[in-house]
Amino acid sequence: MATSLVSEPMVSAPERWRGVRRVLAVRLDNLGDVVMTSPALAAIRESLRGVHLGLLCSRSGAAALPHLPEVDEAIVYDAPWSKGSAPREPAADRALLQRLEAGRFDAAVIFTVYTQSALPAALMCRLAGIPLRLAHSRENPYDLLSDWLPDPEPAQGIRHEVERQLALVASVGLRTSDDRLRFACRAEDRASLQAKLAAAGVSPEEPVLVVHPGATAASRRYPADRFGLAADSVAQHSGCRVLYTGGPDEAALIEAAQAAMRQPSISLAGRLTLGELAALLQRARLLVSNNSGPVHIAAALGTPVVDLYALTNPQHTPWRTPARVLNHDVPCRNCLKSVCPQGHHDCLRKVEPQRVAQAALELLGPAGVAEAATSHPIVTPPIAYA
Repeated sequence: MATSLVSEPMVSAPERWRGVRRVLAVRLDNLGDVVMTSPALAAIRESLRGVHLGLLCSRSGAAALPHLPEVDEAIVYDAPWSKGSAPREPAADRALLQRLEAGRFDAAVIFTVYTQSALPAALMCRLAGIPLRLAHSRENPYDLLSDWLPDPEPAQGIRHEVERQLALVASVGLRTSDDRLRFACRAEDRASLQAKLAAAGVSPEEPVLVVHPGATAASRRYPADRFGLAADSVAQHSGCRVLYTGGPDEAALIEAAQAAMRQPSISLAGRLTLGELAALLQRARLLVSNNSGPVHIAAALGTPVVDLYALTNPQHTPWRTPARVLNHDVPCRNCLKSVCPQGHHDCLRKVEPQRVAQAALELLGPAGVAEAATSHPIVTPPIAYA
């Protein structure tokens, strides 16, 4: 029998993904990264009707699950290729493989920033028997990925994180008509927040300014006393009550900020759940913060933001919300470091508190109500690495 020399037509990626019914989204970094991935998660949900969407994530990322209606389940995993503070045992990796295999996922979408490799997660998904595996990759992944998008970053410029992840899912035909961040604020969280604010002496009608002086990385923290000086000026000129937020380990940081103020303020350090923090940000006239998770939650809720944005990496600015992004340009920008390698923190320290207060008052506007202008995603030139 003669062998046909005509090859079978290749099935396009969108066609192969059309019948997917169980998807695993992989996002193994922090809460803010999960929130910035929410438009891409929405694209999966909207394009694959009736899909079951699981999220493989860190413990920090899993905290967002009650506020992401697009996601059906969270699988918490402390990946050994992600930053961690304790040794990870191989038994956890084997347990994850069993969990993923039992989940019978048809496809996995691995979301990474451009400095991360998707290939360790791709290998885990392959070993778990997930047939379709999609990610950005700078190198040829061969059989580790069934669908891969060559990574143009940073050589061809750095996109906003939201744009990067939307481009990834669009490569297999998954799109959303609304690219805003998602974070659902629940009625029960608004009610419990109101009770806590009432106990602290804040009336329901009182305008509030939220200040968040913490950040996980030391290189991303604006000095606490300067937060206090800026907040004091805004409170004086706007009549807003200043409410400080943060974890219990950030109480001393908040105390330092409050010590620089003359106007009254309230510390809510360690007193709010994630849902209550979201309810507070939804109610607030404005958030003044280092670039951290609350900035992205505020952006999802449409709350204006003054973002003290350290120049460690450029792709995480507030998305689709009125914003002022403040920093001082430095030759060492885009260092990608958690601790300032120069030791001077000039990209933040050289931002004067008066500049922060002015940005806040501009957003609040003459009547104390934030303006309706929308911030735009940033596009940066290529980074030259030594």
